[in-house]
Amino acid sequence: MRCVIFDLDGTLADTAGDLIAAANAALGAMGHAPQLVMGRDDATALRGGRAMLQLAADRMGMAQAAPMIATGYPLLLSAYGDAIDRHTTLYPGAMDAVARLKARGIAVGICTNKPEGLAETLLTRLGVRAEFAALVGADTLPVRKPDPAPFFEAVARAGGARRQSCLIGDTVTDRDTARAAGRPCALVTFGPLGQSVADLGPEALINHYDGLDSVIDRLIA
Repeated sequence: MRCVIFDLDGTLADTAGDLIAAANAALGAMGHAPQLVMGRDDATALRGGRAMLQLAADRMGMAQAAPMIATGYPLLLSAYGDAIDRHTTLYPGAMDAVARLKARGIAVGICTNKPEGLAETLLTRLGVRAEFAALVGADTLPVRKPDPAPFFEAVARAGGARRQSCLIGDTVTDRDTARAAGRPCALVTFGPLGQSVADLGPEALINHYDGLDSVIDRLIA
């Protein structure tokens, strides 16, 4: 069975606002002023909590960021879990595109570097968890993207065939995951990185989910 695996943050949903709010909350709990700004730091937010805390440390001129990051990361996850869907929205056309794929007998799943529990919570609150046959998070396996194992696990759980699978993402991590798996990758251009994802050399670009069907037919005929 053909199978399409989606990344979550920056691909299916714009989660940057809630991630940035959680990072600033963690900084506040440690006695620091907010350092990240919604809109300006979205690309960093979608690289994960540690990347946001590292950016904050850089802006505060910390010579040794590791202790602050180690302390702040659990605080960030807790804050994020408490307010995971205040700003987050699904990208236009995303779920219509998923519905079209399923109607054509194409399996769909998610492979994300967000912790599995948080991904489950977010998708449930957005009302779309049941639309995906598989969800593999950063801690589902001992390894995470760009290791190909989580991608292969998502394909297997969705009931798809590896040789007929592809990955839809938005960053170099997704591109590298697909390459490590020997499978094609399409990157969306409506995430924080915009059209610059073309420089990563994916097999296809997606400017709007209205165009997903033709991309899938080209990548996994």
